[in-house]
Amino acid sequence: MNIFNDDSIRGLFVSGTDTAVGKTLITAAITAMLRAEGMNAGVWKPIQTGAHIGSGHTDAERLIKSTGINERPEAVAPFTFEAPIAPMLAAKQAGKMLTIKELIAAGFPLTKQYEALLIEGAGGVAVPLTDGKLMGDLIAELRIPALIVARSTLGTINHTLLNASFLQHRGVPIVGVILNDGELAETDDDPSVATNAQLIEQFSGLKVLGRFPRLHTEETAQMLIHTLQKIDTIRAY
Repeated sequence: MNIFNDDSIRGLFVSGTDTAVGKTLITAAITAMLRAEGMNAGVWKPIQTGAHIGSGHTDAERLIKSTGINERPEAVAPFTFEAPIAPMLAAKQAGKMLTIKELIAAGFPLTKQYEALLIEGAGGVAVPLTDGKLMGDLIAELRIPALIVARSTLGTINHTLLNASFLQHRGVPIVGVILNDGELAETDDDPSVATNAQLIEQFSGLKVLGRFPRLHTEETAQMLIHTLQKIDTIRAY
């Protein structure tokens, strides 16, 4: 599987069309599979909000638990803020003025520790990150490709096309899209689910790599690997 470039940071940025679309789940699944295949892959969540490390429910803690990586939550997510608001505002509320350079520097130790990193964003690509920068600017600065995680249900075409255009405008390569049924999605009564993937491909020129089903059991590494193996996903790369 070759989904990484040869720049100073080797990895893949898992972006999303919105908050709570399944970025953490997909990041964990891909990481777990790569590790099972023998790659020393790690995870990095540059910033998370609406979170309190120690609760066991932060994205960083879920990533560690679901992949079996022996890492401290503080190392995976160097910047964690409790306020459930945009990163820029959450940091300011905590008395912190963030910069892109500072965010990248905080993750630098992970780039030396792991062969490759799966990097999970916060919210969508246009989320305010610093006073003058958005999440998409961080992705562009990292010079790595992005994977877009989107809902499989009604409205996802618009959201996905806008996110793709935003990233392409900043020169970010996009490896494709994964649709996620989500924890709360009720797809049986949504007729758009049957055609969303085809229309996203038609109008974006991107490949929809697969549709991740709704999970009804605990997120373990083995379960995530098994689920990922059953769908046409990023393994094609």
